[in-house]
Amino acid sequence: MGVASFLVILLAAAFVGGRTAVEAHNITAILGGFPDYSLYNSYLSQTKVADEINARETVTCLVLPNGAMSSLAAKRSLVAIKAALRLFTLLDYFDAQKLHDISGGTVLSTTLLQTTGVVHGNLGFVNITDLKGGRVGFASAVPGSKFDSLYTKSVKQIPYSISVLEISAPIVYPGLLDSPTKSDANVTVLLEQAGCKTFSGLIVTSGVLKNYQSAMANGLTVFAPNDEAFKAAGVPDLSKLSNADVVTLLEYHAAPDYLPKASLMMSKVPIRTLASGGSGRYELTVTTRGDDVTLNAGMDTSRVASTVIDDAPFCILTVDSVLLPAELFGKGPNPAPSLVPTVSPSLPPTAVAPSPSTVNAKAPSPERPLSPPAPPMESPGESPVDAPEAAADSKGEPTGGTADPSVPVFLVLTAFGSILLLS
Repeated sequence: MGVASFLVILLAAAFVGGRTAVEAHNITAILGGFPDYSLYNSYLSQTKVADEINARETVTCLVLPNGAMSSLAAKRSLVAIKAALRLFTLLDYFDAQKLHDISGGTVLSTTLLQTTGVVHGNLGFVNITDLKGGRVGFASAVPGSKFDSLYTKSVKQIPYSISVLEISAPIVYPGLLDSPTKSDANVTVLLEQAGCKTFSGLIVTSGVLKNYQSAMANGLTVFAPNDEAFKAAGVPDLSKLSNADVVTLLEYHAAPDYLPKASLMMSKVPIRTLASGGSGRYELTVTTRGDDVTLNAGMDTSRVASTVIDDAPFCILTVDSVLLPAELFGKGPNPAPSLVPTVSPSLPPTAVAPSPSTVNAKAPSPERPLSPPAPPMESPGESPVDAPEAAADSKGEPTGGTADPSVPVFLVLTAFGSILLLS
């Protein structure tokens, strides 16, 4: 392989890599350009299924036009609608060509519903079959299911990332849309069963349970510490807090929005809590690593351990630690050490007092102690002590930022152009 051919391949790889990073899909943004699916798009946002879709690298969304979606959602709970939307989301890439080229004429595809663990057997699979004559049908994998849902048209594709296809009717199986809502369940019983008995008792005795219940209809997520979390070292003695502070602490453990784990993973901004208000920010931030989600409070962090209930627009998540807001438990910053040197009585009378520039100098970085004074330079051409670092910086080496991703591509383009000129 010649040098020119190698550079062409390298350039193509860099270009494809750049496209992959840029074209991360956003299903609500895609459907926002198609008014015919506005109702479907609205339910994707309300149920947070949109966040689950956006978190997947490869996915196919089977969407319903407004009329069919209206019939599906009529008089049904968000829990039932969420189950249906998950069933309509295939964890594979299908475009029009692939639908008509199915090997053997039929295939089973896994859906988002199957990954939740709330269904048993093959209820979370969809049967895709080429019905001949240009028709492709979709049905539940439950034996005896009819192909009442047909492929209608292609809506939008980002190759091998996301495909949006319109279908004529919902894919259903017996019981899919009859899921009862759990919002009327006894919250304290659910918490106790999940190993959060201490937290359950606190929200009852403090009266915060009523605050939770009044917020549930509009969206609420509770972050419930398990019993062991209250026994951990560093957790304040809650009996020494005022009633108002206990209420604030418990309200800090709930967000006035529906945020299941998949939505937390997509969160890019601080999360407001029920305690947020005029007396302080009382916010949480989120960090993720793989499938792990960590909540960052003012004084500590806590991992999201499990889902107790996910009943849109309400959910309870257990956490491993009590969330301690800095507004309640934070200490003021320690005063900075004085930068004015102390004059020793042993100094000779001719000692010179420190100059204002020394007094106002910045404190040295803890990682890099101050260097001793440089010896007098013998000639203007000599380099100061820190010249090696300055030279490194002068070459454009960043000292703490992120490298510009366009630089490698630019270098490849430059090299490629040079090869073409030489040839």
